[in-house]
Amino acid sequence: MYNVVMRSGTLFQQDSGYKAFKPNPLPPNPPLVIDKEMLELNSRADLAIGRLDSLGDFIPDAELFVFMYVRKEAVISSQIEGTQATLIDVLDFEAGNLEADERSDVDEVVNYINAMNYGLDEITRSTGLPLSLRLIKDIHKRLLDGVRGQNRTPGDFRISQNWIGGTMPSNAVYVPPSVNDMKPALHDFEDYIRNNKDIPPLIRTALMHSQFETIHPFLDGNGRVGRLLITFYLCHEEILKRPLLYLSFFLKKNQQEYYDLLQSVRVSGDYETWVKFFLRGVVETANEAVSTAKSIIELREKDRGKMTGLGRGMRRGVILLDNLYTYPTVTIDRVKRITNLSDKAAGDLVSKFVEFGILKEVTGRRRNRRFNYTAYLDILSTR
Repeated sequence: MYNVVMRSGTLFQQDSGYKAFKPNPLPPNPPLVIDKEMLELNSRADLAIGRLDSLGDFIPDAELFVFMYVRKEAVISSQIEGTQATLIDVLDFEAGNLEADERSDVDEVVNYINAMNYGLDEITRSTGLPLSLRLIKDIHKRLLDGVRGQNRTPGDFRISQNWIGGTMPSNAVYVPPSVNDMKPALHDFEDYIRNNKDIPPLIRTALMHSQFETIHPFLDGNGRVGRLLITFYLCHEEILKRPLLYLSFFLKKNQQEYYDLLQSVRVSGDYETWVKFFLRGVVETANEAVSTAKSIIELREKDRGKMTGLGRGMRRGVILLDNLYTYPTVTIDRVKRITNLSDKAAGDLVSKFVEFGILKEVTGRRRNRRFNYTAYLDILSTR
């Protein structure tokens, strides 16, 4: 048997009979062909990110918008890997409304949120860790803490062969580099993160993501870590002031094409088609995020206008409404805690919010009822 040399790397024959892929270091050689189409897509993506980033300076409570977008990203990225938890499940959990037997895959999503927040804090803090292999391992450890995959060496790069598809390396769709080849590939990857600033940053991000997924350095969680790295890198390079761009919805919507194009980089060295796909995702995702933010601002203004119908209770109504943008699912007991109202007054306020069309009862029960801010959740769920 023989080794197969390609633009992106080499398929090396292993002693066990299968071939594992050893990626070449980035940037590609021969160099990436940045043609007119790619330049135009990169320009459109830069403009879309610029609009999104500047929007954060004008919308009220921009950090709240980030708060919700991190949760939406965590849900969708986890769903790509097979979890069933929804955004409402996560918000119910964080609001203390979810029973233990209702948690489903929520813990995996909560870990994703924690890993995201930890990584963003590290790379933006002057004394924090830089974007590096050490930080990537820390992120992975938090991602798999106490959930599915916790027995697959969280926080450590693999010391055995893994594969994608099939039941064993010999019939797999893709076999990442052997452990011996993985180690230098990771050091080259870290070097790429720190250097190669002559390539436009969004194109660098696309190449970085495909390279990480190709190296596949963990036994589990590679997809989620790779998608987290997109946001980390954009914030690390100060392309984004706030973590407002998340591609998981686009990647989930185009999941098979996403996987096919990553594979085409490996088998045929087609970096160009992958980069163009990635840039289209940036354009679409950034534009959708701007549209979502505008819809939320419009909804907030409209529903704030309804508070005048509460008369002397307007102040408490505004407190509740503002809180719904953080926890858009509530119980009467929670409303009591938010507003410091009595049982009856809290129930009356919720009834008014239902009458105004702001809240909707979703359990159908007479006791322990829950109410959702459905218009807000609909905006978040459909973008």
